[in-house]
Amino acid sequence: MGLEVGSIVEGKVTGITKFGAFVALPDRKSGLVHISEIANSFVNDVHDFVQIGQTVRVRVLAVSDDGKVNLSIKRAGEPPERRQTEPERSRPAPAAPAQTAPRAAAAAEAGPADPSFEDRLKRFMQESDSRIADTRRNTDRRQRGRRR
Repeated sequence: MGLEVGSIVEGKVTGITKFGAFVALPDRKSGLVHISEIANSFVNDVHDFVQIGQTVRVRVLAVSDDGKVNLSIKRAGEPPERRQTEPERSRPAPAAPAQTAPRAAAAAEAGPADPSFEDRLKRFMQESDSRIADTRRNTDRRQRGRRR
């Protein structure tokens, strides 16, 4: 039985690298689950989601002519359980900047969307605005020091 694109199979994790995990498949084949296809959340370290020897369900994304098999755990259905290696560090939330008119108009036009995506986008924009303000403040301080 050959691997077909879109099929879901079980395999065993045989190796982990910084860019993904190698999975042994039936029929003595193996494939790569890229780090972006391991979980629906941000994956900083592959070891937090899979371990060597673990059996995982994967979806076949592509099979190239030279035999390389691209796999996905997150598209195979149930997400893998995340192993908690260290306690969660909570960062204080940055002050919420006033929403500009173009952003508000774009949000209104977008209509109902996945609330978790909207929340993540809002948090990202707040953190981004805060970082930009910090960078500008530090740059201004450095420039004032050189003028004297």
